[in-house]
Amino acid sequence: MKPYLKRAWAEVSLGRLKKNVEVIKSLNSPGTEVMAVVKADAYGHGDEHIVRCLNAECGINYFAVSNLDEAIAVRKFAPVAEILILGYTPPEYAHEIAMYNIIQGVVSTEYANALVKNSKEPIRCHIKIDTGMGRIGLKHDTPAQCADEIAEMMKIDGLSVEGIYTHFAVADSDDPDDVAYTDKQQSFILDTYDILSERGICLKHVHFMNSAAACYRNSPRSTLSRAGIILYGLHPDISLDIPQGLEPIMELKAVISHVKTVNPGDCISYGRTFVADREMRIATVTIGYADGYSRLLSSKGEILVHGKRCRIVGRVCMDQLMIDVSCVPDAASGDIVTLIGREGDDCITADELASVYGTIGYEVVCGISKRVPRIYID
Repeated sequence: MKPYLKRAWAEVSLGRLKKNVEVIKSLNSPGTEVMAVVKADAYGHGDEHIVRCLNAECGINYFAVSNLDEAIAVRKFAPVAEILILGYTPPEYAHEIAMYNIIQGVVSTEYANALVKNSKEPIRCHIKIDTGMGRIGLKHDTPAQCADEIAEMMKIDGLSVEGIYTHFAVADSDDPDDVAYTDKQQSFILDTYDILSERGICLKHVHFMNSAAACYRNSPRSTLSRAGIILYGLHPDISLDIPQGLEPIMELKAVISHVKTVNPGDCISYGRTFVADREMRIATVTIGYADGYSRLLSSKGEILVHGKRCRIVGRVCMDQLMIDVSCVPDAASGDIVTLIGREGDDCITADELASVYGTIGYEVVCGISKRVPRIYID
């Protein structure tokens, strides 16, 4: 049995990942450690290989995930690492949180009480504060009120509060109003932390830097830098440059299965949305929307063939798509093509694809399906 079916696959460079970590570490202040965000199967890159590399080879000891299943998976790959669940875990699974030594994000006093009620062992937690994201967390008008509730939560038997955190809404924007908004979010959590400290409540962690903040507004007061999308070399916002040295670590490949010549008036793919206006050479490529290559790229996206850009023609199918290779006369069945990545002097990024059909690079890489094998290279 061959190691993978050479139809459509993603190549993930662990060497580039290591370089990205070094760049991110260089951005941080001495007292700030990197917390690698590896939720959603490490943003579609494959959590096992990514976590093992980050933990064993890059010295990363803090990881963040979305849910308990992800946390348990990371625990297998990094047995002694610190793992924070950023999202919700049903209280009836509190025993598992404690058993796997996971840190749970706690969003309210009610939730904290429900967790400890369902566990015989202490629940480690960081308390989430909603400073303006509007999703989850303690919501108060003033830092003093927020500190009051946290101080009361500290008294809950069986709850081990180790830190507080928040999430920025627009740290990836340089609009003056957005900058002011982020300043206000940061001030709120730091004022809350300082009030707690004045009351003798000293927490190990206060963290608020996401990828965008790590790039554009690094703060020495954040004990953790939650590096997500920049770990994988993509932009928090495509309109802003990312620090030099960060590179995408994933490339998406497929092969040409068939090449044919079509005549003027011939139709390509479902719906007859593309009709040839001249004689053309059309290649069929072994990837489609079931692989995570969006149907929204129909007649819009471009693919690198022998280093040249070739336009998709007609609708992207579930397992295949067609491209115009008239400009590549030697294109042939079996040729490898590049949908994301560098070939020759040209490069197509996930961020570029996202801009074609109105989404973000995060969604592109997270959307590459499980049936596309990840091949790890160094």
